[in-house]
Amino acid sequence: MFANYKKKIDYAKIPKHIAIIMDGNGRWAKKRGLPRIEGHRRGAEVIERCMDSAIELGIGVVSLYAFSTENWARPKEEINGLWKLLESFFEKKLSTIIEKGVRIQHSGSLSELPPTIQRIIANAVDKSKNNTTIVLNFCLNYGGRHEIIHAVNNWLQQRPSHELSLTPEIFENYLYTAGLPNVDLLIRTSGEYRISNFLLWQIAYAELIFMKVLWPDFNEQHLYQAIYEYQHRERRFGGL
Repeated sequence: MFANYKKKIDYAKIPKHIAIIMDGNGRWAKKRGLPRIEGHRRGAEVIERCMDSAIELGIGVVSLYAFSTENWARPKEEINGLWKLLESFFEKKLSTIIEKGVRIQHSGSLSELPPTIQRIIANAVDKSKNNTTIVLNFCLNYGGRHEIIHAVNNWLQQRPSHELSLTPEIFENYLYTAGLPNVDLLIRTSGEYRISNFLLWQIAYAELIFMKVLWPDFNEQHLYQAIYEYQHRERRFGGL
């Protein structure tokens, strides 16, 4: 099945920007009688494999929904465990990520994150800033509604005197994702059918694909399958 998807993909029609809602870590752990943090640990291991596949495909941007503004409602123990996982991920993987030409970007509000995490993210962004193979956009402490309000407020504070009204083109310059293409394909794992406040502006014309696989079990086969399905959608962008 995997080989067939790989052969059937049109490499001239690869999406420029894929966004992934990495859902199902907790359920994966529960099914195995493990603590939730073990599901998150296994989910973190999937990120590098997903990144490698995206590089092979020639995808320009991958945005990962790593921690939402709503996730603060989770137990403190779980949240602290997530910070430790993130710290471990960059400690172990950053040099490899840089060698592969990956540019790290962050979308979301850094100021509410623990100081250690702020430094880790800033360091990863700085050290990879000249890389051009692919952008790995970590959406951390991110919420789509918050981003839109943040962008409008920034425009009101910074707008030149000649900008009397806000246009979509101007507005996009104030988003966290300024300079990146809008999302072509949104993938959500775990079988849930919702977008959960993720990249609300950027997914306006994205194709949405919902997969039953839990994130820790997501692999190259699932990515090729999603892209194959994406390529067989008719994208009209409001036209006929």
